[in-house]
Amino acid sequence: MHIPDGFVDIKTAIATGIVSAGGIGASIYKIKSIFKAKVIAIMGIMAALIFALQMINFSIPGGTSGHLLGGALAAIMLGPYAGAIVITVVLIVQAFIFMDGGLVALGSNIFNMAIFGVFSAYLIYYLLKKIYAKRTMFYIAVAFASWFSVVFASFLVAIELGISGTYEMTVTLKAMVLVHMVIGIGEAIITTAIIMFIDRVRPDLILTKSFSERKY
Repeated sequence: MHIPDGFVDIKTAIATGIVSAGGIGASIYKIKSIFKAKVIAIMGIMAALIFALQMINFSIPGGTSGHLLGGALAAIMLGPYAGAIVITVVLIVQAFIFMDGGLVALGSNIFNMAIFGVFSAYLIYYLLKKIYAKRTMFYIAVAFASWFSVVFASFLVAIELGISGTYEMTVTLKAMVLVHMVIGIGEAIITTAIIMFIDRVRPDLILTKSFSERKY
């Protein structure tokens, strides 16, 4: 999922980078009013947790592996704006320190995972939970939002690789999306398990649980 340098052309890297910069700038502006100690602390903890979880790979059929992306987890815990910032910080650290994802492609990776990955997860979560405001639907919303965010992000990666001419578009779409439909199941299981645990011991830390807090 982390695009290395050389896999997207300069035009795609610049275009996604501009959108990413705008999205993160808007997110920072949106959360200025909620920069309280509790929110900052949870953002720091979530960034560390997601970073650690992304280092753990799980095997999937076909001889490949996947790992948690964390976009849905961040979005559900913190809301889309703070969640996008958390995932962006994780991606920046990975790119500059661990060389996981290219520096030129950083804007594309933020575009896929921190902007559209986080906001799509939150939108799905919000819509499903709004249909039926019970605990069961809350967990279903968490699981499906987690799965969808991974699949959607992989779809964007495939489009970017196809536009850049790295691989043939239809081949890339099929390969990326099908594999990440399976990886998304792991994402859904891990994210739902974490949210269930937090909901049981400290439900107040899930800032989006009440939709009266949509400003997050």
